[in-house]
Amino acid sequence: MTELKHIIIEGDAKSPHVDFNNLSGDLILSGRSIPENAAKVYDPLIEWINEYIKTPRKTTNFRLHLEYYNSASTIWISKLVNSLGKIQDKNCVVIIHFYFDAEDYEEMSDTEIRHYVGTLIDNIGEISISVAVKIYATQPDGKILKESTILI
Repeated sequence: MTELKHIIIEGDAKSPHVDFNNLSGDLILSGRSIPENAAKVYDPLIEWINEYIKTPRKTTNFRLHLEYYNSASTIWISKLVNSLGKIQDKNCVVIIHFYFDAEDYEEMSDTEIRHYVGTLIDNIGEISISVAVKIYATQPDGKILKESTILI
């Protein structure tokens, strides 16, 4: 077994910034995710998570601070969430954090918010851990104006 290491991948105009820290349990995707080859971006992250879930932190925070992501990225992000749902330690918790621009958040209906959340967590499968979703409305400077929590 190889030693799991903190990975940081700088984002660009089409690919997200990745900061997956196995020591803190913070897994962050930020920026934009519209890569031409989503598998090339996300397959290594799936492999990393599959190693991480063998010895996860008690609390894993999966932070999706993506200003935009396409449907191909949605599929791959759903796979990441599905992999996190396979943590076997019943004492572990996974919290999925969604960050929305405050103006966009105010214009979104409850149905639209459920759609964003649902597209990523509907395929989580059977889980033996606690999973929560936190939704944030943020200002451009990152300041959080509103937040809500959904337990799954």
